[in-house]
Amino acid sequence: MHLVEPCACPFADQAGSVNTHHLELPPLGLYIHLPWCIRKCPYCDFNSYPTSELPFAAYSERLLADLEQELSAPAAQRPIQTVFIGGGTPSLFPGWAIRRLLDGVRSRSELAADAEITLESNPGTLDPQRLDDYRAAGVNRLSLGVQSLSAKHLRQLRRIHGPEEARAAVQMARAAGFTNINLDLMFGLPEQDLAQARADLDEALALVPEHLSYYQLTLEPGTVFGTRPPVLPDPDLIAEMGWAGAEYLETSGYRRYEVSAYARPGYICRHNLNYWQFGDYLGIGAGAHGKLTTCPQDPAHPWQIWRTEKPRHPRLYLRTSPAWPQVRRRLLTDEDLVVEFALNALRLTQGFAIGLFAARTGRPGSWITAKLTTAAQKGLVQIGHGRIEPTPRGYDLLDSLLLDLIETEI
Repeated sequence: MHLVEPCACPFADQAGSVNTHHLELPPLGLYIHLPWCIRKCPYCDFNSYPTSELPFAAYSERLLADLEQELSAPAAQRPIQTVFIGGGTPSLFPGWAIRRLLDGVRSRSELAADAEITLESNPGTLDPQRLDDYRAAGVNRLSLGVQSLSAKHLRQLRRIHGPEEARAAVQMARAAGFTNINLDLMFGLPEQDLAQARADLDEALALVPEHLSYYQLTLEPGTVFGTRPPVLPDPDLIAEMGWAGAEYLETSGYRRYEVSAYARPGYICRHNLNYWQFGDYLGIGAGAHGKLTTCPQDPAHPWQIWRTEKPRHPRLYLRTSPAWPQVRRRLLTDEDLVVEFALNALRLTQGFAIGLFAARTGRPGSWITAKLTTAAQKGLVQIGHGRIEPTPRGYDLLDSLLLDLIETEI
C-alpha cells in the first residue's frame, strides 16, 4: 500500500499562526454502520431499521466494496488509527461476519498495530460464544447500550433487555477477555427522581466499566417519544441529576473529558476524541458519514475538507454499485470550517489549543478567536495562553453557546 507523503501545508504554532512547514494530515479513523435492530427504541433517531432477517454476507461484502472505493482517494491512503462499528445493533451480526469484515479491512488498508476497535452492542443480543468470536476477530473495545439498570425504566424505554442481562453481559465480556468496556447510561428518564438516577449510577459503577457515557434523554423529532412524549422530570430536576452525576463520577475516579463522556485514566475513547478534535474518518455503510482532508502540494492553496454521506436506506445502499455509489459530497467553506470545528471541540471539557484549529483546517487561528469573541464577552468561554476553554457557565449553557456561534459572523 502506498501512503501519502507529508505535504507542504499550513502549520500552526500554539498561538494559531499559520506557517509553511511539512505537516502530515490529521489522524484517520473508520466508521462502519450496521443499521438493523430487533426493535426500534422510541427515543432513537439514528439511522436504524427493525428486522428479523439480516443479509450478513451480502452487507459485509458491500461494506468492503465501499471501503475500497473510499481508499481510492489518495488522502485516504494512510494508516487507520481507530475503527468504530456502530448502529443499529451491531451485535446482531454473528462473530464470523464481524471477522470477515475486520479481516477485509486489514487486507485492504493499513490498520495501526494499536488500533482501537469498538463494537456497539445490546445486552439482549449477547452470549459467551458471540463475545469470544468478537474478541478473536480483533474487537478490543465493547460499548454496551445499557441505558438504565432499573427494570421499570428499561420497560418505559422499551429496551429488549433487563437489568440482569446487562450485568450478565459485562460478566461475559470480561470472561471473553475484554478489558475496555463502555456503558451507555441515561438520566432524565420518565418519572425518574434524583435517588433513582443515583441508584442507576451506583449499579453501573458496581460493574467497574472503563468508560461511561452519561447523557440526558432527549425527545427527538420524528421519534415515537417525539410524537407522543412521555412525562419527564422537571427541567430543574434533570439539570440537578446531570450536575450531581458528573460530580459523583468525578469523585469515583472517572474524568469527564467531554460533555457526556467519562473515563478512567487511559481509557478515553480515541475514536470519538478524533471526531471532537476535527480529525478525519472514512464512513462506510448505509447512511454513514465521513470527513476527509485533501492537502494540495502547492502551499499557496488551502486545504480542502470534504464531508460525505452514503445512501441512508439499507436496500438502496445494497443495490447501489460501489463504482457509482451515489455519495453526497460537500466541500466545507471557510465559514463551515470555523463553525464545525468549534461545534466539536467546545464539547471537550479542557477546550482546545488555538493552534489545533489552524493545524486541522489550514486556516489562521485568529478566525476561531474572532468567532468566539461574543461568547467570551458573555463569560461562556475563556480565550488566553493559546487556548480556548468553555467556562463552567458556558459548559452548562453549551447549547446556547453553540447557537451564538452559528449566528456569529467571522
